Amino acid sequence: MTVETNSEQETYLFGRGLGEKAIPGQVFALEGDLGVGKTVFTKGFAEGLGIIEPVCSPTFTILQVYEEGRLPFYHFDVYRIADIEEMDEIGYEDYFYGEGVCLIEWANLVEELLPPGSVHIRIEKEPERGFDYRKIMVL
Repeated sequence: MTVETNSEQETYLFGRGLGEKAIPGQVFALEGDLGVGKTVFTKGFAEGLGIIEPVCSPTFTILQVYEEGRLPFYHFDVYRIADIEEMDEIGYEDYFYGEGVCLIEWANLVEELLPPGSVHIRIEKEPERGFDYRKIMVL
């Protein structure tokens, strides 16, 4: 599925819609360049899960856990992972194979760890289509 958005709000709302449909044990692998809207998408996704506290990118902590929604939400940002073994140190398997929902920003950096059946989402800009234009592909 491919969706085109033309504002941060539309990207947020698309993320929210996917969050509303998420089921226990799902892993969402999010990819896209810097500044493409991964965190905007993630904030919407979290709202769709019923998360009411502010959601921000866990770039320096790798993982943020939110438990007050309808499902636990495990938000990874693996941009700063220097070695794949760091994922073992934080016990990623407990989250990837748990009862909550995982969303991993920069998932391409840990591709070999992703469970079969992960939902891959790629967000791209096309500057010639406008500053706020995004193409979101869900695979």
